[in-house]
Amino acid sequence: MSNLKDKTAIITGGGQGLGKAVAIALAQEGVHIGLIGRNEEKLKATLAELQALNVKAYYSVCSVDDEQAVIKSVAELAEVLGGIDILINNAGIGNFGSIESMPSDEWQQVIKTNLFGPYFTAKAVYPYLQAKGAGDIVNVSSTAGLKAGGNMSAYAASKAALISLSQSMMAEWRKQNIRVITLTPSTIASEMSINGGLTNGNPETVLQPEDFAEWVRDILKMNRRALIANGSIFSNNP
Repeated sequence: MSNLKDKTAIITGGGQGLGKAVAIALAQEGVHIGLIGRNEEKLKATLAELQALNVKAYYSVCSVDDEQAVIKSVAELAEVLGGIDILINNAGIGNFGSIESMPSDEWQQVIKTNLFGPYFTAKAVYPYLQAKGAGDIVNVSSTAGLKAGGNMSAYAASKAALISLSQSMMAEWRKQNIRVITLTPSTIASEMSINGGLTNGNPETVLQPEDFAEWVRDILKMNRRALIANGSIFSNNP
């Protein structure tokens, strides 16, 4: 197992939910953290928890669907952290509804955030990983990207496209010793899932953000020979 201590990680959607849980799990391993998110109050709260773990931690307010803002945020965080070793492409939204009822602008926004966002962020981070000759990119997709259901056309389409994008990244960037990991979790008790009515968050049957964070941490600690593609983790809820 690899040692993560003193590595640096950029985490999108890092102010809450899965992103926050991953940030804390990695900080407990001694990883220095750069957070990207839209809600500054939540970013500040997460930052305080990370700093209490005696790691370097900074944040940048940014919406991942804005390429120029992403480039600026990544550059700022890379400078204060002293480089980048890991990218966790976690930021995402989920507007749910039937194909005929969802407004087209909302449908497009899901695609822009969930697909263009990881593309913009990975593209901005790539030069830093290339310069080091190593790195890890974790793209958080979903089981919905493997098998879609009703009332989730935008979300499922965005997550399926992210899987394909991840495969292309891995094919191109593995040659530079950059490992691209695609994760496809099922329902997790995040704010998005609870607010969207996908789960009641019952910890006895539904995966919690901390479960997901442990999974990410353990995968990153695996030997770099490992190739992890379309990795899934499932809840027990029916």
